[in-house]
Amino acid sequence: MSSSTRRNALRAGTVGALAVTVAVIGAAPALAHVTAQPGTAQQGGYSVVALRVPTESDTAGTVKLQVTLPPDHPITSVRTTPRPGWTATMTKAPLNPPIQRSGRTITEAVSTVTWTADPGTRIAPGEFADFPLSLGPLPTDTDRLVLPAVQTYDNGEVVAWDQPPAADGSEPERPAPSVTLTPADDEAGTALVTSASATGAPTAGATDDTARWLGGAGLLVGALGLGVGAGAVLRTRRTAGAGK
Repeated sequence: MSSSTRRNALRAGTVGALAVTVAVIGAAPALAHVTAQPGTAQQGGYSVVALRVPTESDTAGTVKLQVTLPPDHPITSVRTTPRPGWTATMTKAPLNPPIQRSGRTITEAVSTVTWTADPGTRIAPGEFADFPLSLGPLPTDTDRLVLPAVQTYDNGEVVAWDQPPAADGSEPERPAPSVTLTPADDEAGTALVTSASATGAPTAGATDDTARWLGGAGLLVGALGLGVGAGAVLRTRRTAGAGK
């Protein structure tokens, strides 16, 4: 095999391997924390926020999730949606002082929401589930809604996702799910959403699907690159053998 041919074959194989590596890194999810989806909402508005719960254990399944709503930023309208195999319960706490909203005096608000799996139901290892909450009006006096969560497994293990963001911006070991709240008069954000709707640009869900598709495409390109490199080496060896 000539040195130039060998270099070309190795280059093709290297490109393929790099494509595979990039695709895997791009497609791989972040550490499997309990998170809030989507991660942003508008201050003062209503939003559906889903708690995304992955099962990190290799041997146990998730059978319970409890989420705490911030007592210092009470949310007066909290609603769940039916999830087959799960029962949702809400606990309310008194507000001191009461708050005024739409001409009414509100003396209590939901403090926790708990989803409990029915017998035989769980989030198995390697799976995740979303637990949606309709929330509003969202606070206008903070830029972050923190929703501490407690995840319970069917082997009795309990994991608390309740650590606030670190002061230096680094992620703690057990971060609490949170939603970034943007000002209601954020014209740039409104324009972006309007533009996306008008032009057919992908929304958050579509972007997620696109990322997964690109990840799969990257894997295919990587595999083809490896095949090209291997084929070049094989052809060169055959040519060299025939010339002897």
